[in-house]
Amino acid sequence: MTKKRVLSGIQPTGNLHIGNYLGSIRNWVEHQHNYENYFCVVDLHAITAPHDPQTLAENSYTIAALYLACGISLEDSSIFIQSHIPAHSELTWLLNCVTPLNWLQDMIQFKEKAIKQGENVNVGLLDYPVLMAADILLYQADKVPVGEDQKQHLELTRDIAGRFNHQFAKKSPVFKLPEALIQTDGARVMSLTDGTRKMSKSDPSDLSRINLLDSADLIEKKIKKCKTDLERGLTFEAIDRPECRNLLTLYMLMSGKSKQTVANECQDLGWGQFKPLLTEATIEHLLMPQFAADYYGPNAALRAALKQDQNTWRMIQREAMDNDRRVNVKIGKLGGLYPAIKIGAANDVYRLDFATRPAIAVRRATC
Repeated sequence: MTKKRVLSGIQPTGNLHIGNYLGSIRNWVEHQHNYENYFCVVDLHAITAPHDPQTLAENSYTIAALYLACGISLEDSSIFIQSHIPAHSELTWLLNCVTPLNWLQDMIQFKEKAIKQGENVNVGLLDYPVLMAADILLYQADKVPVGEDQKQHLELTRDIAGRFNHQFAKKSPVFKLPEALIQTDGARVMSLTDGTRKMSKSDPSDLSRINLLDSADLIEKKIKKCKTDLERGLTFEAIDRPECRNLLTLYMLMSGKSKQTVANECQDLGWGQFKPLLTEATIEHLLMPQFAADYYGPNAALRAALKQDQNTWRMIQREAMDNDRRVNVKIGKLGGLYPAIKIGAANDVYRLDFATRPAIAVRRATC
């Protein structure tokens, strides 16, 4: 039986935090054997916000290393950098030409981020969902792991795919309509400083999140300072106590205990008794990813691990370009971006170059 294909990615903007880990990466690791997995470091998405080019390149290394450190296996998965496959950008432009402007203007995340950026809001931020659609549709993904806040983006991807198929490929649809792969527990980890807001790398306060590479002392400091309330007795059921529910959920996920076990253990505790339990569980849970990250962190170790995946990498390149050509032909742009491509063992148009680029590096060779 052919495995369903899953595609997802994370921006290389700063260190990954436990929200990324519990909300997506850990779920990928647990289920990776059941799917054909494409995991992407989406650096093109990251440039929609102010950034330092050198830091962005270094963070691509860090994210790729953390994927491996958290348990992503190259036997079941492929890890690659979004910008190293030009077909992502070309397909985005082609999809732009079939996407109504009002669809993008209605996106909730665009409205929220546009308010924050004010007059500095850029077109890339508006067009971000189309690039995301291109990422997904380029590889004909069957499923996409998304949190509740990303469901609208996936719905837009399905709308764009359906619109393209209706306009240009009624008899033989070009694009699959991807489905959401949503994790229930831990899919939305909240901020340590505000239990009503999602934990985010973009939050200006580092105290709002626990990063995967935080030291034990820093983890203890952040949990000590996290926002709580004045009530004694901790419960999952109190709707008006968002911080209480969030911290109990973190403890459940970090300790590996069931919800009922945690509820029984913590029902009579005060925060002074609970926080050391959460601290200990968090530090212990992150020991293995941190140890593996130390190993993969140096460039040589990371390159060696990723270099084993060269054959799969070439397959990804071929598939992306083949799908891109199909779209070009359907929309009326003959030949596409790659009119004279040759791909073979001795003369690859794309070749891996670990010495000059940050992470899995691909550069265009001269035809």
